[in-house]
Amino acid sequence: MRCCFFKWVSQVCPRIRPSNHFRIKSSNGHPLNAISMQGGMDGSPLAKGINPEEQEEFFIDILDKEEALSTLSITVVGASGDLAKKKIFPALFALYYEDCLPKNFIVFGYARTKLTDEELRNIISTTLTCRIDKRENCKHKMEQFLKRCFYHSGEYNSEENFAELDSKLKKKEAGKLSNRLFYLSIPPNIFVDVVRCASMKASSANGWTRVIVEKPFGRDSESSAELTRCLKKYLTEDQIFRIDHYLGKELVENLSVLRFSNLIFEPLWSRNYIRNVQFIFSEDFGTEGRGGYFDNYGIIRDIMQNHLLQILALFAMETPVSLDAEDIRNEKVKVLRSMKPLELEDVIIGQYKGHNKGGRAYPGYIDDSTVPKNSITPTFAAAALFINNARWDGVPFLMKAGKALHRKRAEIRVQFRHVPGNLYKRNFGTDLDKATNELVLRVQPDEAIYLKINNKVPGLGMRLDRSDLNLLYRARYPTEIPDAYERLLLDAIAGERRLFIRSDELDAAWSLFTPLLKELEAKKIAPELYPYGSRGPVGAHYLAAKYNVRWGDLGGEDD
Repeated sequence: MRCCFFKWVSQVCPRIRPSNHFRIKSSNGHPLNAISMQGGMDGSPLAKGINPEEQEEFFIDILDKEEALSTLSITVVGASGDLAKKKIFPALFALYYEDCLPKNFIVFGYARTKLTDEELRNIISTTLTCRIDKRENCKHKMEQFLKRCFYHSGEYNSEENFAELDSKLKKKEAGKLSNRLFYLSIPPNIFVDVVRCASMKASSANGWTRVIVEKPFGRDSESSAELTRCLKKYLTEDQIFRIDHYLGKELVENLSVLRFSNLIFEPLWSRNYIRNVQFIFSEDFGTEGRGGYFDNYGIIRDIMQNHLLQILALFAMETPVSLDAEDIRNEKVKVLRSMKPLELEDVIIGQYKGHNKGGRAYPGYIDDSTVPKNSITPTFAAAALFINNARWDGVPFLMKAGKALHRKRAEIRVQFRHVPGNLYKRNFGTDLDKATNELVLRVQPDEAIYLKINNKVPGLGMRLDRSDLNLLYRARYPTEIPDAYERLLLDAIAGERRLFIRSDELDAAWSLFTPLLKELEAKKIAPELYPYGSRGPVGAHYLAAKYNVRWGDLGGEDD
């Protein structure tokens, strides 16, 4: 990203700091397109005779001029859909509100729906919100943002329509250096048509062109590989940003910081001290009229193969050489390639059924009018996975994900081994699991990090209790936490790929799950039914017990 915004430096976005090295930084704080004040320019004719203070002002002035000569054009393809209205446009406005977008930027919506510019603005204005601590200029900021939003109606496979979009973009760009970002908020079956048309008719002629692709990235190894092959006919790997919004979650971002910047954790991060790791995703609602899409994919493809597996790879990876995107993604790929193939006996699937609770009737999955009545698509899955390397050999990594469960939550739970020869064993009775230390990272809701420890209850007797060392984000950091889409959009604009999925990473992920998915479908294995609003199928408890594990979210302590 060639432009830099000095107000941003000194006020809102601390990832850019004015110092001896004036650098644009992405969400990992790593410099991008840096200009060194002490390195490459020292001794050059341009820099000679300029003292440090003048030097900084000099280079800031150069960057300001570059910004004035360049534009950022963001095209949201599928602009009339729910994702665009509820997530993408609000995230773009939030970045604008925080002064994190360049001075010259425009946003175009593109879809088949016939809309005017003003109609698009009216639609998205209902979903825009301002940060809690900055409401005083909210209305003015909204008006300014909406003035930069435009719309073009066209078919997704029409080169002519994309050529018309290109003409409108060029008119708004007014001859400046143009950088273009396309966000594909559309079904995967039209990805390639859009990429072909955009690449051939609406790419930037003198700047960069990047494309953000939403999941699902295929249904299995073969379809994913074919999608990648087709996309690469028109784009290079560096132009493709495969987005998994869970990687932009604050607590997922904090996972690496917690491990690699705190001495107390890294020595414990292995089979020697960790008994098991749990990745838990639960929703307290069903498909509710949107089952048509879900029935084609199921919970394993929708949640486990991407969200949870990506978090597992970040959790288990070795220390990367640096914070560079490629170094981090290299380590994640090593983890995925080291994983033991998934066996059917290590997987439980379920489907929610209708249930009456509190005088209210909750419909089952197949009661959804968009779902076939004989569907055996799982709405719940639990799996035990293993990593065949020296650090994690024998440690069960348990995943479970489900819809229509008793609560909404996403969390990582690290259960440590029992204390050998525990002096206080008799105080815990026969259930040593009550004495197990546990580190919990709650991704959503109410973001938190807490460590369960054992301590003495005040008093004359020796009575032990289990307590939490708790970092509750809303108490420690009262400002609103940015949405994951804000972070990921900002990184895509900056060209930072650390939180996006590389093609070989995707291949490794599908290689792990594809044989299991094919076996489930070939054998037509029926899911275990569980009531809407329950804790899920009983089989999930037996799966955990098989490896001497108790699901950490079922103890009642965290409810």
